[in-house]
Amino acid sequence: MFGSRQTGVNAYAKVGMETGVVAASPHKLIVMLFDGALVSIATALMNMRSGNIGEKGKAISKAIMIIDSGLRAALDKKVGGEIAEGLDALYEYMSSRLLTANLKNDPAILEEVQRLLTELRDAWNQIGDTPAVQAPAPAANANATKLINKYASA
Repeated sequence: MFGSRQTGVNAYAKVGMETGVVAASPHKLIVMLFDGALVSIATALMNMRSGNIGEKGKAISKAIMIIDSGLRAALDKKVGGEIAEGLDALYEYMSSRLLTANLKNDPAILEEVQRLLTELRDAWNQIGDTPAVQAPAPAANANATKLINKYASA
């Protein structure tokens, strides 16, 4: 007669997420993309370690989609200049590594991408919702630039 308890929890979580997206600032939306990709990679790791190949593949595909269709698509290379170009290359690198992790069933590669996304998310959080006229936090900008330079040429 009634749906399962889990169905209700999932519906509630979906409404909460959709409400969060509608109310979020552009900065917060990027944080949500980072978080979504990180959750997908954690799910992929769990499924990889438990031998659930189908679910691992779905989770990796979702992480790639978030990176390519979310984070990369959000870049404005005209306004962002070298930093946006570097981030684009870094996101491309991460997507490629995720595909390799899926094909080789290699958790170390998933962990590498997880570290990169975490560092970028942390740098993004340091910048915060600063007005456009304010410069971003120097430490966050330096951390992001260092990551970009390290992996964009890989």
